[in-house]
Amino acid sequence: MSPRPHPGREYVLTLSCPDSAGLVHAVSGFLVRNSGNILESQQFDDRLQGRFFMRVHFDVSDPNLDLEQLRYRFGPVAQAYGITWALNGAATPTRTLIMVSKFGHCLNDLLFRRRTGALNIEIPAIVSNHQDFEKLAETYGIPFHHIPVTRDTKPEAEARLLELVRELDVDLVVLARYMQVLSDDLCKELEGRAINIHHSFLPSFKGARPYEQAYRRGVKLVGATAHYVTPDLDEGQIIEQEVVRVDHSLDPGDLVTVGRDVEAQVLAHAVKWHSESRVMVDGNRTVVFR
Repeated sequence: MSPRPHPGREYVLTLSCPDSAGLVHAVSGFLVRNSGNILESQQFDDRLQGRFFMRVHFDVSDPNLDLEQLRYRFGPVAQAYGITWALNGAATPTRTLIMVSKFGHCLNDLLFRRRTGALNIEIPAIVSNHQDFEKLAETYGIPFHHIPVTRDTKPEAEARLLELVRELDVDLVVLARYMQVLSDDLCKELEGRAINIHHSFLPSFKGARPYEQAYRRGVKLVGATAHYVTPDLDEGQIIEQEVVRVDHSLDPGDLVTVGRDVEAQVLAHAVKWHSESRVMVDGNRTVVFR
């Protein structure tokens, strides 16, 4: 595992803009003028759309420069090139609220990765429409919020969720097998900062017991997809996907086990990349600087 970034010294700049000559020079010039040293740099030129994407991880040797000053100084560069950008401390953990229902494999995996330092996130709350994982949350010392959801109480439940997001200064909401469809208004409110995970049988096997449906069809691949949440159900921009080959020897229970392992891994990758500012939305697609 790579060393943890130094707080107050290391930063990540992400940007996208119409492609034009001099962009890399403009960014590198900004860094030189502000005692910046590039630790990692990745870029992508979307030639079909004429857009340029870049992620730069750098440190600053001047102890008198802070994040707000760097943001202020990059402003004129961004304005000159029509850049959409974000500049954040590389060491700052992403405040992540996790939502779950009755399947806890993804939740448990994220909690473990956070505890071992594999994910640079803080988890100020776990929200569920059931109480199954309240004791698990207690084990990790994380506040657990039981927010039941019915057809009649859904607006109130979503309002309470948004209250928590604002009160806890949440950067990211993760639907770790949260089995409730979010309203269009809530999806728009959380645009670009909510990630969902589902098995990749969709849309082939919708509804209940997808793995039993897959078994009856004799599938040879089990997979999972992590994507941003949008009002179009399960149609958000894809961040990560993975598949595992299976065969006739696996019964429905075995397929569930394989599928849950893939789901946990794919979701963890998506959360990690988002929290490290490695994911940039490009229309209906994403640019992921792994």
